[in-house]
Amino acid sequence: MLDCLTAHGVSIPSSCHAGICQTCLMQAISGNIPATAQPGLKNTLVAQNYFLACSFHPQEDVQIRLPMTGLGKLSATVAEIDFLNTQIVRLKLALNTKFNYKAGQFINLFKDNATSRAYSLASVPGIDDQLQFHIRKLPDGLVSHWVHHDLKVGDNVDISDASGDCFYVPDMPDQKLLLIATGTGLAPLYGIVRDALFQGHSGTIKLYHGSNSPDLVYLSEELKSLALQFDHFNYTPCISGKTVPQGFAAGRAQEVAFKENQDLSGWRVFLCGHPKMVSTGKKLAFLAGASTGNIYADPFVLVPRSASKTISA
Repeated sequence: MLDCLTAHGVSIPSSCHAGICQTCLMQAISGNIPATAQPGLKNTLVAQNYFLACSFHPQEDVQIRLPMTGLGKLSATVAEIDFLNTQIVRLKLALNTKFNYKAGQFINLFKDNATSRAYSLASVPGIDDQLQFHIRKLPDGLVSHWVHHDLKVGDNVDISDASGDCFYVPDMPDQKLLLIATGTGLAPLYGIVRDALFQGHSGTIKLYHGSNSPDLVYLSEELKSLALQFDHFNYTPCISGKTVPQGFAAGRAQEVAFKENQDLSGWRVFLCGHPKMVSTGKKLAFLAGASTGNIYADPFVLVPRSASKTISA
């Protein structure tokens, strides 16, 4: 495919032409993609029909696109806004058209034509009728301030397609899962946990959620209830501040998680939230035995007030 596109003047990023560098990554919108066109790709990319153009020998018609090109904006209606704590609201959006996504991916929410921010999906296809997001109000946040103070039920907003490869794939239902979040990094993991349980995941699932204050931990009652329903799901809220009430673990979420789970050989690890936690967590997970292919990360990068888009979810 790469040779054909290049010969017809279509510019596709490429480098090694041997299926190693993954520079020529593309996505199929329709048509069958053989496994030979997906060497070395993460299972989350395979699940989204990504392939390497240099390794793909089409046997039938396919419709393709470059990664992240998307299909443009979609219109959604604000269905509900409620406070999860003093700093975080849960935003629910309803769509009249079909919206394909995986729990844990993210979308861009547009305040206007020039200003958007990426927010992770906390909802689960097949469980939730509406898209759900957990949005923390930032001191200088253009979009978060708009969501907290100006957006009303019934308002129409624009969103992008869903993107990202931090989501659950049911290829190994007995694999142990470790999920670590800080702040609203819980949003994608809240979706991933429920998605895994919904799809019948039987392996141990451990979720650690951290904050510096008990007041900022949210959805704890829902997660405790979920842990009572499923014996193989464990939820641990963590507090890094001085005051640690009963029922909370003392320390940063990643410190508690890696202290309690020192051998991660064969585990799948999800890390979402503060960039420093995600960066440190990736290293610690690898040193504890998790393979790089089993580590999924989504750092929440803050955007300068003058910027129009987020760098990451």
